[in-house]
Amino acid sequence: MSGLGAFVARALVAHRLRSGLSALGIAVGVGSVVLLTSIGEGTRRYIFDQFNQFGTNIVSINPGKSETVGMPGILGGTTHKLTIDDALVLQRLEGVTGIVPLAFGTARVEARERGRSVYVYGVTPNAPALWNLRVRQGSFWPAGDPRRGRATAVLGPTLKRELFGAEDALGERIRIGGRRFRVIGVMEPRGSFLGLDIDDTVYIPTATAMDLLNRSELDEIHVAHRPGTDQQRLVERVTVLLTERHRGNEDFTVTSQEAMLDVFGNVMNTITAAVGAIAGISLFVGMIGILTTMWIAVGERTHEIGLLRALGAGRAQVRRIFLLEAATLALAGGAAGLLGGLALAAVLRLAVPGLPIETPLPFAVAALVVSAATGLLAGVLPAQRAAGLDPVEALRAE
Repeated sequence: MSGLGAFVARALVAHRLRSGLSALGIAVGVGSVVLLTSIGEGTRRYIFDQFNQFGTNIVSINPGKSETVGMPGILGGTTHKLTIDDALVLQRLEGVTGIVPLAFGTARVEARERGRSVYVYGVTPNAPALWNLRVRQGSFWPAGDPRRGRATAVLGPTLKRELFGAEDALGERIRIGGRRFRVIGVMEPRGSFLGLDIDDTVYIPTATAMDLLNRSELDEIHVAHRPGTDQQRLVERVTVLLTERHRGNEDFTVTSQEAMLDVFGNVMNTITAAVGAIAGISLFVGMIGILTTMWIAVGERTHEIGLLRALGAGRAQVRRIFLLEAATLALAGGAAGLLGGLALAAVLRLAVPGLPIETPLPFAVAALVVSAATGLLAGVLPAQRAAGLDPVEALRAE
């Protein structure tokens, strides 16, 4: 077999340009797919990690029905407001461990002649526990009736640093949207969520945020449940309860985190399938190129084939020679494409640090296997033609 491999290698090296062009089609296809798949896989993992960092046991309720046509309030938008009372009722459902009625928007936060516009989150004091957040200094306000407002605020670490620098912010007075608040806590750094810096924020009580932001309804309700709870069953119970409270109108949307991740997973699977289709076209073009090249090579090497047969090589051995040549060309192209795709991914990772890129090892191995299989398939007809030549007639060929 080693002698056969050396013979094939010499034959390919003897026609470097033709061999290189034949492998190029496979290389371009594999390289493109490796790069696209790396970006897709990196994006998938990034999104999953972003959601999982806040826990996977949360169900979200938003005002307005997602299936309705038009914007909320127009052609079938929400007819009943999503209220704090709605959130308090959901607290009684079996399996629910906590609720966060949420109102958010942007406002200018000022202190000591410094100020900046940031996201203001109106939450309840159990929000850190439900969202896997921690308070570094101080604390949230005491638990109580979420319908009552307080002039207290908890700062994100970025906002605290911008307003107070290295000084202690606890007990200091700030202005949010022109209103005075007292700082009672500072959060631990957490980074960003889908590009949003959640450290550059301020947390205030829900009722206070609704009044400050001039909101008559909540933007969202988060419902946390015990691990192992059937999320679909919980979604159904939430839907039934809120529909009854809204006089039979399902004018809200209930979404479990599992459902959101499943939808995103399906989108990424569709994209992966599309990339696979592109890869199939590229590999098919490369396969045709190898088939054409090998077919021409059989005609050019007829005398060589006749000599091999005269020296005792059988039809099967001649067939193996041309199959091995085709597979080697495709495998070389696949390896070059894989290395090229990985190199481009590395360059992109350096050029755009925030771009999530991840190349799964099984896919890299599969790319090489598929390349070799493509080469074998492309080499079948040329190999059959070579093996079917008459030895005497082949020796007479010039």
